[in-house]
Amino acid sequence: MSENNKEENNTNLENTNEDNVVLKDKPDISKEQESKESSPEKKLKDTEEKLLRSLAEIENQRRRFEKEIKDAFEFGSFNFAKESLAILDNLTRAKEAIKNDEKLKNNKDLDKFLENISIIEKDLISIFERNRIKKIEVSNKKFDPNFHQAMSELEDDTKEPGTILNEIQAGYMLGERLLRPALVSVSKKTSSKDQENKVKKEEK
Repeated sequence: MSENNKEENNTNLENTNEDNVVLKDKPDISKEQESKESSPEKKLKDTEEKLLRSLAEIENQRRRFEKEIKDAFEFGSFNFAKESLAILDNLTRAKEAIKNDEKLKNNKDLDKFLENISIIEKDLISIFERNRIKKIEVSNKKFDPNFHQAMSELEDDTKEPGTILNEIQAGYMLGERLLRPALVSVSKKTSSKDQENKVKKEEK
């Protein structure tokens, strides 16, 4: 190869390298402008998403705290209410015992004393009701294992089987929760042997 050709080739290579350098170093104006234009919007969108996530997390935390406080309050009030029922039970028993005491029946001050006990009893029931503690009604009700506990069965053909006849101990609800079931006696049909004996007695 001649020296002239070598010089020409070297010149072409240098020109090519120079062109490449120029192309590499030359900034892409359109992309740079696009990046500058979209950058604030993207940052704003990212900030909004972060803010929404933070707000959602705060809301979830608030609900968890509220539930924990509510559960703690209900659990504490439930135990307190359950133990407080003993006071009402003792007042009722004391009143009945005094009424049936032969020695106290002739006491002139007995009625006043019983009246005072009744006032205390009513006040306590009123406090219970204000705190969502209500007595379970049992009069002429059908036995329901969700609210009642059967202590005995009594034969009674005048009532449908499973009808509550007597209340042995009052039951109470705390809101929608069972605080204490009512202890009751329920009716059942007369057995066949008893019916036969009854018929024989009537025949005689």
